[in-house]
Amino acid sequence: MIMNRWRRNRRRKEPQLQEDSRGQEESKHRLPSVGILSLLLRPFGSFAAALRFLTILPLPSKIGTTEAELVHAAPFFPAVGLLLGCIAAPAAKIFFFFLPPLPAALLTVFILLAFSGGLHLDGLTDTADGFFSARSQERMLEIMKDSSIGTMGAIALMFILLLKTACLASLSSEKLLAAVFLMPLAGRAAILLLMAMLPYAREEGLGRLFAVYFNSGAGWAASLAAFLLLTWAAYAAAGPSGFAAVLSVLLLTILFALFCRCKIGGATGDTLGAACELAEAAAVLAFTLKI
Repeated sequence: MIMNRWRRNRRRKEPQLQEDSRGQEESKHRLPSVGILSLLLRPFGSFAAALRFLTILPLPSKIGTTEAELVHAAPFFPAVGLLLGCIAAPAAKIFFFFLPPLPAALLTVFILLAFSGGLHLDGLTDTADGFFSARSQERMLEIMKDSSIGTMGAIALMFILLLKTACLASLSSEKLLAAVFLMPLAGRAAILLLMAMLPYAREEGLGRLFAVYFNSGAGWAASLAAFLLLTWAAYAAAGPSGFAAVLSVLLLTILFALFCRCKIGGATGDTLGAACELAEAAAVLAFTLKI
């Protein structure tokens, strides 16, 4: 179903050059402008594709609906996370103003979950079912493709939601807004770092669309930019204490990457989703440290 969204390829017709001198002269002026315009609009298409892929936010036009735009969307994942943080933080402030900490924290976690359509949680549950099945690598990958949730997936789902809720409910108002703002950004930055560190573990699958960013220089460049953005946002939101969240996300993602390599030899779309959820939890957990 997700794949069908990105199968609408459109062919562009190249402008014909007329043989007469007047037509040739016009084309000299027209072609560069078309090329420059296309080049300028390409990042907007890729950002729109990232927004469509990672969230349920509606977009008015058909921009960002082609597979070509999605292929180059990965570097814009942190920007989507930043946008979600800007939406979730004011919502959290309203919740905590009118409600006690526990229900307000639960609603905040729900907001973060709802905007992504549960995409990353689905990856977390599939990863938990596969990795903790004590099966061979091939069998783990088969289990992760199964849409049903097993025991370990259910445990992972409950654990991550309870951990986020408990952490948010325990924070002061100053730390709360910073944590909610940074959580979505931290999760999407972790996705890019996992891509950069690991090869794609399947021969086919949705992750193949982002093959250029797996275990490559392009992936490292995108992840470096993502963590620079995360570091800047953490300092802007929480001052020097925000660096603890960045460090926590970085260390956890590295450890999870090593775990993925040990289990299945690389990364899949499910492990990318799991990395996002784990990084969000690590970011908010860092704000609860008593140091």
